[in-house]
Amino acid sequence: VQLQASGGGLVQAGGSLRLSCAASGRTFMLYAVGWFRQPPGKEREFVAGIDWSGPSTDYADSVKGRFTISRDNAKNTVHLQMNSLKPEDTAEYYCAADTDPVNQPLRYQRFDYWGQGTLVTVSS
Repeated sequence: VQLQASGGGLVQAGGSLRLSCAASGRTFMLYAVGWFRQPPGKEREFVAGIDWSGPSTDYADSVKGRFTISRDNAKNTVHLQMNSLKPEDTAEYYCAADTDPVNQPLRYQRFDYWGQGTLVTVSS
């Protein structure tokens, strides 16, 4: 499975961005897709995840109510709509795919395939 993330950029606080993650290759193996981020000088953290074939989603508390994850199975694409952005949302954002599910919430899946990052910068 290959993943291509896009949509990052520079935005003012309070603004919006939409990230996209296009999957290719053995997409029939997908169980879930997640977004993670790594702020400068900090550890990578889970942001949001979505079940590839079902209704389940999962969000980090820090983005709940502001970010929305969605998928377009026909285009093998997952989007992350980010609204009301804050300077603390500044980070490299990565999408990841899980093909080997475990009986845990989406945020704890193995996410064994990763795309390159896309940089989101939120100015104050």
